[in-house]
Amino acid sequence: MTKYSVFSLALLLSLETFAQNKQAAKYAKTITTADLEKSLAVLASDSMGGRETGALGQKMALSFIENHFKSLGLTGPIDGGYIQEFPLERGEWVSIYARKGDERKEHLKDFIYYASQETSGEEFIDLVYLGDSDSYEDLAIKGKYVVIKNDSWGAWQGILEKVNEYEPAGYLIMTMDESQLEFAMTRFQSYFKKPMVRTEIQSDGDRIIISGKGMVEWAFGESLEAIQVGMESKMIINADLLIEKISGENVMGVLKGSEKPNEYLVLTSHYDHIGTTADGEINNGADDDGSGTTTIMELAEAFVSAAKKKKGPKRSILFMCVSGEEKGLLGSKYYTDQSPVIPLQSTVVNLNIDMIGRVDEKHAENPNYIYVIGADKLSTELHELHEKINSETVNLELDYTYNDENDPNRFYYRSDHYNFAKNNVPIIFYFNGTHADYHKPTDTIEKIDFPTMKKRADLIFYTAWEIANRENRIKVD
Repeated sequence: MTKYSVFSLALLLSLETFAQNKQAAKYAKTITTADLEKSLAVLASDSMGGRETGALGQKMALSFIENHFKSLGLTGPIDGGYIQEFPLERGEWVSIYARKGDERKEHLKDFIYYASQETSGEEFIDLVYLGDSDSYEDLAIKGKYVVIKNDSWGAWQGILEKVNEYEPAGYLIMTMDESQLEFAMTRFQSYFKKPMVRTEIQSDGDRIIISGKGMVEWAFGESLEAIQVGMESKMIINADLLIEKISGENVMGVLKGSEKPNEYLVLTSHYDHIGTTADGEINNGADDDGSGTTTIMELAEAFVSAAKKKKGPKRSILFMCVSGEEKGLLGSKYYTDQSPVIPLQSTVVNLNIDMIGRVDEKHAENPNYIYVIGADKLSTELHELHEKINSETVNLELDYTYNDENDPNRFYYRSDHYNFAKNNVPIIFYFNGTHADYHKPTDTIEKIDFPTMKKRADLIFYTAWEIANRENRIKVD
């Protein structure tokens, strides 16, 4: 190829991109701060009760989003419907205590009980004392609770891994730092006062009791100094887990592509949140993730506006708001792992929006930014395309701090895009960073920066527009 022809091709592609951006700009104007605020005022209202997965507020939010998709004329991809239901179980711990004869020790007062499996009723358990010994091969451990002395909080994790191969029934971790134990009990209060929601309550898994030395002395009837490695005792533990079958729902709508209808861009957010506090305060979740969900609703409206003018996307777009994210990415996991409405091999890219309405402390002086996570993990082309689109349109600061593999927050693994990425679908995760109101009742609509949110929504729209309309699908490399 001659230098002239290379230059001509580059110029042609540049002009095509410019034309695309100009066309997209026309419909980006339909995304307004007023519309964003109007929808978010509903999703983050007290009437939604914090949108707890499986609760009434989540179902109300579901209907609100579904009605919006219907009003736009999006196609329901599930036999004509818009809702994908998935089974869940809600488990609530009640009546947890330990007993020897008529003497009882109370949960969250004398000890912490944690289990990832279902239990019910009083149960005699055998205890065998290990202390801080690392020599336990000759001890009769199988089927018993191993009592481990813990000098520094959390140091017992490594011991558990070693002892686990000897098949203990559970563990009693004796922490020697009473202040750490009291702190942990305070933190576990809300965990045990609120039901757990999972796809399925496990029938096996670790059972752990965390206590101070006083409970161990009570259980063995000896002072700690008198308890030797290998000594055994018994006590009763009672932990009732009440289980209720519930459901979560993903809500989705499709805009069919004009030229490549069997290739899909998937846009996601999660519309669930964490409900109320143990004291009944509502966690409104305006930023997390009301901001992402209202953006999805506005993006759908913008693309439908273009389609009505015969400027619709060449590829199809699936707009999907999932639930169960706060419980472990459950809705998106169900979609990708069990029931993908769109075959994953037909999914070209997933753009995921989780918190884009606030400004974090790092950027307090300049809100013109967005954290970008995962764009380069599976596709160099997607990363470069995204940077180009940003520089030619809204020109936000693209902050890659949380994209670092060594970042301790590991946000790449903590939102719904990950279930697409693990299936080799290129993704971009948009995020404004954490703030003091994260997962608190103070995450309210009054603190949303709507002009900044609008600018971030524009970037996502321009990116989606380019991906949906370009000739070739994004390459995975």
